[in-house]
Amino acid sequence: MFVWLPFGLALALVRAIVFFTAPPQIALTILCFFGMHLRVCKSKAFSKLAAKKKPLDKGILYACNHKTLFDPVFIYYGLGTPLTAVTYGLSRVSEAVSVIETVRLTRNRVCDSELMCRVLGQGGDLVVCPEGTTCREPYLLRFSPLFAEVSEEIFPVAVECCVSMFYGTTAGGSKWMDPVFFLMNPRVAYGVRFLDAVRGGVGGDGDSRFVVANLVQYEIAKALGFTCTKLTRKDKYFMLAGNDGNYL
Repeated sequence: MFVWLPFGLALALVRAIVFFTAPPQIALTILCFFGMHLRVCKSKAFSKLAAKKKPLDKGILYACNHKTLFDPVFIYYGLGTPLTAVTYGLSRVSEAVSVIETVRLTRNRVCDSELMCRVLGQGGDLVVCPEGTTCREPYLLRFSPLFAEVSEEIFPVAVECCVSMFYGTTAGGSKWMDPVFFLMNPRVAYGVRFLDAVRGGVGGDGDSRFVVANLVQYEIAKALGFTCTKLTRKDKYFMLAGNDGNYL
């Protein structure tokens, strides 16, 4: 690992320049030469909706599992269209250098719901990671039901990530270093699957948002061969770092 560090830092710098300067399709081609590969799979229903969507339509809401901080970026590359990502505990450094627009949530249910509705109402596509934190293991943490209240239609996105040296996620270290370590990996393979839409809980009864959130979690887990759990973000941090993660 220490022998690789100087080469890894140079590789990370080159990849970062490509991310910031090249359009999505060109960037994907260049990144392949530098060990980063993306495989995109779209369901027929998703492809039809994407073809019909007009610029003035209400934005599409994507809900994905959370493997690394680059999940929204690779979803953006898979779509090839502008995208906004909502964040909870993303460091200010990562937000400042993000190649896509980010919106920081407050963890206040009413304010966050209004914020997401505003982005979607303006025609912007939005991606949210309902687990609230990254998870390296082959299971899904409990999905927060907030996203199920802001759209009549939700597209689950199943994300897979394979790295060869560094996870690029930490529970007890400096979060701003996560993107650096991720980009230092000799090889990275990402898989993004756009699944069939799930009807949202807008205008439904009080329990509908939980039903929708659980259904989206189930569809993503089924696509990945993962297990659904009721573990929360706090459970993860208590198990791995002995804290609730709020200091991040």
